[in-house]
Amino acid sequence: MRPVTLSLLLSIPIAFTLASVEADERPNVLFISIDDLNDWVSVFGGHPKAQTPHLDRFASEGAMVFQNAHGAGSICGPSRSAMLSGFMPSRTGAYGNSNNMLESPLVQANATLPEYFSKHGYYSLSMGKIYHKHDAPHGIDAGHWAFDQYERTRGGSAPDKSKLTSRIQNLINGKPGPESNHTGAAGSEFAWGPTKDGKENTKDYITALWAANQLQKRYAQPFFMAIGISRPHLPFYAPQEFFALYDPDDEYAPPIREDDLDDILTPSGKPKFKPTSDYLWLKENDLFDAVARGYLAASSYADACLGVIFDALKRSPHYENTIVVVWGDHGWHLGEKLRYRKGSGWSESTRIPLLVRLPRMTERSDCDRLVSMIDFYPTLIDLCQLPQKPILDGRSFAPLLEDPQANWDHPVTTIHGYGNASVRDNRWRYIRYSDGTEELYDLQNDPQEWSNLIPHLTEISAAAKRRLLQRIPSEFAPSISNSKGRHPRSNQLDTTIKGSRDLTQLN
Repeated sequence: MRPVTLSLLLSIPIAFTLASVEADERPNVLFISIDDLNDWVSVFGGHPKAQTPHLDRFASEGAMVFQNAHGAGSICGPSRSAMLSGFMPSRTGAYGNSNNMLESPLVQANATLPEYFSKHGYYSLSMGKIYHKHDAPHGIDAGHWAFDQYERTRGGSAPDKSKLTSRIQNLINGKPGPESNHTGAAGSEFAWGPTKDGKENTKDYITALWAANQLQKRYAQPFFMAIGISRPHLPFYAPQEFFALYDPDDEYAPPIREDDLDDILTPSGKPKFKPTSDYLWLKENDLFDAVARGYLAASSYADACLGVIFDALKRSPHYENTIVVVWGDHGWHLGEKLRYRKGSGWSESTRIPLLVRLPRMTERSDCDRLVSMIDFYPTLIDLCQLPQKPILDGRSFAPLLEDPQANWDHPVTTIHGYGNASVRDNRWRYIRYSDGTEELYDLQNDPQEWSNLIPHLTEISAAAKRRLLQRIPSEFAPSISNSKGRHPRSNQLDTTIKGSRDLTQLN
């Protein structure tokens, strides 16, 4: 099926009218984030045993599945900040999770994505993680200042400690593990296991129910509703019913090569990388399949929460006039490159799930063209007929929603730290680091990115390197200073931030 044309999309009338208020015929936007969800989702063919029936059904009932979408950054803060601001990390200086993009002069002068929609007549509302959280003088800056209505998350996900596995605590299925040199604190707790309570008391399920309720309401304006699902972000806690989907004796780990890092050398000839502590602890305890099972269980839980939202949208008065965008903020390693987590320039970390539904789509379409999260802002501007914003870094992929096979030769760039960038086109991936280390992979013949071609360039691969090198920014903005300092974490929102940005003064 050829997806609905943009002209038809924009002619679809809203199915309700409030008393004495003329309906705005522009489409609503339902914007759903799933934190740390990689391409293991079944519609992307990433893992043959992944069970995500609600995403499968959403796609089959009418959506475009983007098979080659990538993040603008490869960790939460930079990736989300780039997408929401419309500016790459190399322009704002938001390279790490500690960098609040509000400290960037470029972001201070320009409306972020939901603010731009509010500025142009939309009602914006949100619950869950959309912006990356930062400490603020009076509590937590969760990006609530960007919405007309913001609901704090609630609910818990405490694990059943009798079944908990944790590297930091050196627990394996609730029992102390063998003495190890690879335990101890390192960022988010690396752990998995079933929760004590059922899904009804968990944070993401409560967030999904809130979204479902909001979708049944009638609005005097078109809405921009942003909903954030936090799983499968670490720790991989999910209700037991989702762990039960996966046989604990089955195999789930991806292919791993122990020599995978040997051909990545610094300009001085030293190894650039070594196996991470996560990897080494899992290896010495034979837990590769167990942690993959935990990730799959958390992903299936997230999928169930999405199902609540999808079902509510179909029951709502907005179904025939709502654009739905379902996206992950970056990928996630599960042993590939001898590491776990994210933050790299390799495909496991840059590739994201992305599905887009336009009103009246009735069949699944797949698009293999390269798109980036940095393209979300200009694309939604196009689809909703908002004023153009040429200063943005991305480009609208709205033409691909009309024709997924349209001519489209646009490599994508992912920034993974100051001076570090990864660029890929339809065949090649090139990575360059601030210290001059380089990698080049022929994805046509080496989709797992196992063989770095830099030491053995041919005429063809050298030409590919030169071409992709031109896509790396010539300058990187200085890293944003955290001038507000670190403040004690609390559940109290910083109400001095909410509503403090005057949209009339923002571009």
